[in-house]
Amino acid sequence: MRSIRDIPVFTNIPILVRTSLNVPFANGSIANDYRLERALPTIRYLCERGARVVLISHLGEQGTESLAPVASAFGKLIKNVSFCPTTIGEGARAAVRALLPGHILILENLRRNAGEKKNDPSFARELAGLADVFVQDSFDTCHRGHASIIGVPNYLPSYAGLLLEEEVRELSRALTPVHPSLAVIGGAKFSTKEAVLMTLLQRYDHVFVGGALANDFLKGAGQEVGRSLISGTDARLVKRLLANPKLVLPIDSVVVPARLVGKMRSKSRTASFGDVRPDEAIQDQGPETAGLLAGLAHKAKTILWNGPLGRYEDGFADATDAFARAVAASRAHSIVGGGDTVASIARLDLVPRFSFVSTGGGAMLDFLAKGTLPGLQAFDKSGI
Repeated sequence: MRSIRDIPVFTNIPILVRTSLNVPFANGSIANDYRLERALPTIRYLCERGARVVLISHLGEQGTESLAPVASAFGKLIKNVSFCPTTIGEGARAAVRALLPGHILILENLRRNAGEKKNDPSFARELAGLADVFVQDSFDTCHRGHASIIGVPNYLPSYAGLLLEEEVRELSRALTPVHPSLAVIGGAKFSTKEAVLMTLLQRYDHVFVGGALANDFLKGAGQEVGRSLISGTDARLVKRLLANPKLVLPIDSVVVPARLVGKMRSKSRTASFGDVRPDEAIQDQGPETAGLLAGLAHKAKTILWNGPLGRYEDGFADATDAFARAVAASRAHSIVGGGDTVASIARLDLVPRFSFVSTGGGAMLDFLAKGTLPGLQAFDKSGI
């Protein structure tokens, strides 16, 4: 990939930067500005060299939210930030023309235009027409086939931002771990984790499967999982993976009566391996599993982690938090990603104790599984 360090001219050049301003909100306010902080190095690099920096990003899945409050928050982190309530069209073009060297313009939410998700060539061309150079720095969306990811590089000289370079460098390192090594994959949706599990089982000494993802494996091993969330994965595939001696499963679980899922955490209990009742649902990994993971983390020289170990959104964070503390206390090179996972270590003020915290969730998993992403391949395909 060509780096922003390779851009020949900066001064007074309009540079379109696909960045990640997709921050979580709670009660109308930004709950965590971690992604904004991670976006700053590339933006500062360009501003300090006199570029006119035009930022594009999405916010939310549906495109209904405005980036205006994010622009306001961003203006508290770096000077000379303005906001344009449109993404393309004469209003956006006029705002770019008025932009001074070293100043920053944030355009409205990309997903307010249907052409973004559809990778509409006309939308990509209009975005590209706003600038002379394109910088891709949104690793967390590089697994998407959207206009701002794979469309714009067809029309502009394209370069990787500093965050994107760091993500690729660190996650490539994760594919060649120093042994002994531990990988932990949590969350749900087996279909999105199958490929990365295959890769990690080839490269890591221990691969722990947690969260709702573990329920498929526990059921495949003949254990009662009651009314726990499962993906309905092909039982033959689960059996093949269970036969791999590197695979590690939970040995106890925190369960609640199924009728109280998401309602009464106080009614939970810890169930040992095989002790889940038919009318119960697994919500978290138990203390014995947390101890098992802590022991593996203590011995590891490389730890890779993506995905919570329980229903984090419903307050079942004990196992996730316990593992976060164990990794932070280890001497391993630690690489972590995924929204709830990062939220956990941020809430515990442990981010500085991790070697690398990825901004990607799905993008991180896809890169680990395939070694590349559509947004990275777009640099090669553009030929510009």
